[in-house]
Amino acid sequence: MKEKVKQALERIRKMLQADGGDIELVDVTDDGIVKVKLKGACAGCPFSQMTIQMGVERELKRNIPGVKRVVAV
Repeated sequence: MKEKVKQALERIRKMLQADGGDIELVDVTDDGIVKVKLKGACAGCPFSQMTIQMGVERELKRNIPGVKRVVAV
């Protein structure tokens, strides 16, 4: 599952980089929790939690069975 998450994050990364941000995969747990770190403009953005839930989490859940949640660390 980790490889699939990495590939999906590459697609998402392009959108974040267009706004001056970036995302880094920290870990994927056995129980489907994806841990990521927002970087650049996204790290200090007041909408970062919405980006995680409505953007990253939604995209990963839609494309990768087994992803339960995405959390920023």
